[in-house]
Amino acid sequence: MDDLVFRALLGGVGLAMIAAPFGAFVVWRRMAYFGAALAHAAILGIALGFLFEINITVAILVICGLSALTLSWFERQQALSSDTILGILAHGALALGLIVIALQDKLRIDLMAYLFGDILALGPSDILLIYGGGGAALAILLIIWRPLLSLTIHADLARVEGVKVERTRLVFMLLLALVVGLAMKIVGLLLVTSLFIIPAACARRFATTPEAMAAVGALIGAVAVALGLWASFYWDLPSGPAIVMAAIAFFIVSTPFSRRIA
Repeated sequence: MDDLVFRALLGGVGLAMIAAPFGAFVVWRRMAYFGAALAHAAILGIALGFLFEINITVAILVICGLSALTLSWFERQQALSSDTILGILAHGALALGLIVIALQDKLRIDLMAYLFGDILALGPSDILLIYGGGGAALAILLIIWRPLLSLTIHADLARVEGVKVERTRLVFMLLLALVVGLAMKIVGLLLVTSLFIIPAACARRFATTPEAMAAVGALIGAVAVALGLWASFYWDLPSGPAIVMAAIAFFIVSTPFSRRIA
């Protein structure tokens, strides 16, 4: 039991700290719907993973990455607005995933674990994937931090300054897809976007710089994971929703504070 709790805490805190810097840009760039669309598309990854008998996490990461590439391609066509494209992509992938699952007659899976997370089922390989894959994603984000911040403030001005806007935006979307895939076991596909949005939205009230917002968001996310796990054990609650509610409690407490950036 001690090992189980330690792995859950280690994986949850690590992912919360990785997700916070991404969450800052999700809030600044109003990309919450993009995270939700990736979560819907991940259902297709689960279905294909079982169909082809490959690692589910790998299948989810591949589908999320392809979804990000597809969205980027459609955005360049400028035929439809981003939210319309996201809606089509999200619901299309979700419907196709459910159909693929339904066609596998002998398949019996617990979708609840994928929808709402199963942090207590984290194994050593999951921990390595979170810290290895998430750490790599965070390292790349730090490399593109300034260009991404510039295009977030003003894309045209960033382009004049020499920022490769399209490439930077695509790299960020792919990194976000990677972190969404990693977060699946922590809070589940339906709640994964909350891990990006809520700590960042809370931190926005206290931070005075973008870097401070990411750091404060990481701290809030880590504490929310710890409190959510504590509530899950002592009150027999589902761990993923408990973590989200702990983060929401922080947001409610932070409401009176008005200092914020961006």
